[in-house]
Amino acid sequence: MDDARRIVIVGSGCAGLTAATYAARANLSPLVISGLQPGGQLTTTNNVENFPGFPCGINGFELTSNMRLQAERFGAQFTDDSVEDVDFYSDVKGVMCASEKFRAEAVIVATGAAPKLLGVPGEKEFFGGRGVSVCATCDGAFYKGKDVAVVGGGDAACEEALFLTNFCQRVYLIHRRDTLRAVQLMRERVLGNGKIVLVLNSVVSEIFGKEKVEGVRVKNAMDGTGSEIACAGVFVAIGHEPNTKQFAKFLNLDENGYIVCRENSFVETNVPGVFAAGDCSDGVYRQAIVAAGTGAMAAIAAEKYICERLGKVK
Repeated sequence: MDDARRIVIVGSGCAGLTAATYAARANLSPLVISGLQPGGQLTTTNNVENFPGFPCGINGFELTSNMRLQAERFGAQFTDDSVEDVDFYSDVKGVMCASEKFRAEAVIVATGAAPKLLGVPGEKEFFGGRGVSVCATCDGAFYKGKDVAVVGGGDAACEEALFLTNFCQRVYLIHRRDTLRAVQLMRERVLGNGKIVLVLNSVVSEIFGKEKVEGVRVKNAMDGTGSEIACAGVFVAIGHEPNTKQFAKFLNLDENGYIVCRENSFVETNVPGVFAAGDCSDGVYRQAIVAAGTGAMAAIAAEKYICERLGKVK
């Protein structure tokens, strides 16, 4: 394969780093292209309490840093660059970064997905451990006995609100329209839960507080009047955008931009030799441990693919 590498991994979150460890231990000398946010979304999480093996929790940045060190220990290489384009026309794949082009027999796409944010004052300031979150499963337990707000009106927002009722005293569900967009069953569950307070026809204009979130300011979409809701946390649930645009020319994507894997496979894409792992192909779970699991699966599948191409039995 002349100068082609065995495997290139695009992305350095839990999926990419787990794939790197598995690929390196298989003696595939993987190259990991870290992307614009090395470590992925998890680096913005102050305390990860649901990743197995850490009974007292662990800082998200520390967790991904440890995962990178583990992969490097087995021989994985890293470049802090981002992919601008790819060429999957031939058996040897091309991955073009800003400063260099790489060629590989197999590619694992683990670019993750970015949560859509509100873009209002206070959101960035309080993000990551100070009161603004995009994952109730990750952070809901921190708000036991407190009031929180969920922003959104679809299935994801309703699921977040319902989940938070397991911990919180009151959950304000703020939606810009007069009815929820969620499916009928989900709407019925929300309406039937006494802990959830609907705030319809309203948009969040500001998230405020001192050291941590103390509340939100909302504006009524019908008459323009403003009001404040006191709460200790704000969960933004208006959707995610997978980081897959540079692969759209070659890989099958669904209507939301997530990579569609082949039937009966969790990680094989429509292009032989190209695999997907983590949140870029998972619009349902979006959990670090799930991403890590698919990263391992992608690396094992890539190893099998490479061995078959070399005529070895795997």
